[in-house]
Amino acid sequence: MSAFPTAKPLGFTLIEVMIAIAIIAIAMVLGIPSYRVWVQNTQIRNAAESIQNGLQRARAEAVSRNTNVAFVFGAGSSWTVSVVNSGEVVESRSSKEGSTNVSVATAPAGSTTFTFNNFGARAANADGSAAPTQINLDSTLLSAADSRDLRVTLGIGGQTRMCDPNLVPGSSPRAC
Repeated sequence: MSAFPTAKPLGFTLIEVMIAIAIIAIAMVLGIPSYRVWVQNTQIRNAAESIQNGLQRARAEAVSRNTNVAFVFGAGSSWTVSVVNSGEVVESRSSKEGSTNVSVATAPAGSTTFTFNNFGARAANADGSAAPTQINLDSTLLSAADSRDLRVTLGIGGQTRMCDPNLVPGSSPRAC
């Protein structure tokens, strides 16, 4: 027997490294499509929550300032909250802020302005245009089967609600 013990080799063999890389590659290939769908659906939710929060901000500003405040849609999911009389911009949001691939459609079609009066209820728009009653949000990149569409509804009293238009009414509290 030798006076010195034999050293055990440290590290990994080439075969162990190749097996680890193969397992990681398979996990990535299987996970990336579902991750892409999750990211796009998160953008839809971000846009819907942003619109709902903007509407609630406009309503609160109308009550606190005791004057009409307008919520105006821009391109994509962008919006602006402004005081009707003075034109002062209270807050605005760009569609590039977390929801670039979201399409927004209002009903009635083409309606872009919702005005709140000093009581927080719907007021007539200054330009006489019709106010939207619902905002439908969808992904521009996903198929209809993968997309988790959302809808923001606007009531006459100024209340807002986010719901899922794909659920059967009455089947869930999230249904429209």
